[in-house]
Amino acid sequence: MNRYKETNIASILGIVGNIVLMLLKGIIGFISNSQAMLADFFNSFGDVFSSLMTFIGNKISSKEADEDHNLGHGKAEYIYAFLISIIMLLTAFTMIKKAITTYFNHDQILFSNSLIIVSIITIITKLLLFLYTNKIYKKYNNILIKANSKDHRNDCFITLCTLISTILGLKGFALADIIVGVLISLWIAHTAIRIFMESYDVLMDKTMSEEKKEEVYKIIEKHKEVIKVNHFNATPVGYRYQISFTIFLDGNLTTFESHEIANQLEREIEKEIPEIYLTVIHVNPVKTKD
Repeated sequence: MNRYKETNIASILGIVGNIVLMLLKGIIGFISNSQAMLADFFNSFGDVFSSLMTFIGNKISSKEADEDHNLGHGKAEYIYAFLISIIMLLTAFTMIKKAITTYFNHDQILFSNSLIIVSIITIITKLLLFLYTNKIYKKYNNILIKANSKDHRNDCFITLCTLISTILGLKGFALADIIVGVLISLWIAHTAIRIFMESYDVLMDKTMSEEKKEEVYKIIEKHKEVIKVNHFNATPVGYRYQISFTIFLDGNLTTFESHEIANQLEREIEKEIPEIYLTVIHVNPVKTKD
């Protein structure tokens, strides 16, 4: 099963799981007016959207290169991850506003065992989804799945906080519910900003890390014929990179020999570094001492 099929399965499971949990949290949250549970409900609403964006983004990014998109559609992953981060930020802002309004309006919060049951169901479901999506993310390094995986992981902690606030509410500490609602919102905002920045970097063509550049240079160093390297450029193509650079070779080599060295380098780099999508090498001849 390839990268795109597994991502599709993960997104569909996320959509179904989040819809079920969203309905449960919404019904119980609105009946009880629990700010922690309502915050969890809005978070699940955002999760449904995130899983849907993962499904759509993955479908687009899986398309092969064509005449209009010579380097493929890989950046679709980052465009949709960018949208997910925006929705998460809006969700966090809405939840904070609702919790503060509830506090100043002195709205009554009705705590019940139903809140505890829904919280436990959510924690178990989200833990299973996190373990599954995290495994796929580590396998394929897909930012859409990374965003979903972080969502599922965060939801485990978020709902655990909801569970704790509910238990405290049953003991008479109603303010804990509002505090947890705000803390959940801040956590969501923090995660959203990190995903936002990672997507932004790729969409703005941020170059590859110094560690990856070093891997490329180490491969080049194996070829003693290469006298010098410069004009190194790396452009993100979805989750991978297109790189280009110039190598300086002995001007006494034939055109065929010099280009064969470049071709061999290209093959080695793309084979040894999976993150490299395409390698383009320009050859410059230089005078050498006889």
